[in-house]
Amino acid sequence: MIIKILTLFPDFYTNFLSSSIIGRAISKNIVQFQIINIRDYSLDKNHRVDDHPIGGGAGLIMRLEPLVDCLKDNTTISAHKIFLGPKGKTYKQEDAIRLSKLDEICLICGHYEGVDSRFEKYYDEELSLGDFIMTGGEIASLAIADSIVRLLDGAINHESIEEESFNDGLLEYQQYTYPNEYDGMKVPPILFCGNHEIIKEYRHKEALKETFKKRPDLLKKYHYDKKDLEIIKKLKNGEELKLNKKEEQALKAGLKFIK
Repeated sequence: MIIKILTLFPDFYTNFLSSSIIGRAISKNIVQFQIINIRDYSLDKNHRVDDHPIGGGAGLIMRLEPLVDCLKDNTTISAHKIFLGPKGKTYKQEDAIRLSKLDEICLICGHYEGVDSRFEKYYDEELSLGDFIMTGGEIASLAIADSIVRLLDGAINHESIEEESFNDGLLEYQQYTYPNEYDGMKVPPILFCGNHEIIKEYRHKEALKETFKKRPDLLKKYHYDKKDLEIIKKLKNGEELKLNKKEEQALKAGLKFIK
């Protein structure tokens, strides 16, 4: 995959491209990044790319010519062009999955008070991180690029992706590591039972519980089975999710593994 980022601040990406998962994905040729400076396409002797809004108003607006020239000179016809701005659709995991399947995307970072509205003709979609204002699209481009790269084959362990939040419409279940007890808080004993199928069922219940507690809006789109509906009913009634018979049996059989 090729990810191109059009920005006024190319130095902003130096550390991002050399660290962690992104750096490893680049070194393994899983992804290529191209950071392009929009100012290089300014016709102004001082490389200005902004001007006052026609009709008056506060702030400065990015000019059309350098944006269009930069975009045309650095993208192919097949490239998916994305403008990062506050009017865009809120970016979600489903968008990351969709974009990760493309060969080339171009992230265009707005700045100042906005961009010349005629620029809408030149990109395919507009995306936003949420209903808040930032000084430019650079931070959004980092977040989107990171969420896409980690989905590419070979970037990270495939199993890690499968069990993440949002992948099945729920938040991820709670995770733990050693020590088994800290400051009076214990790891749920069922996780030591050694029965992977039982642990999987338990974690699914915990994922439903976590989503119900923190993001109930996600449950409106979730497809329930009969067991899920029973769990949600108990959560709505404020009941504690107790272990079922299979889980209790597995727990008794696996208590010897608890450290």
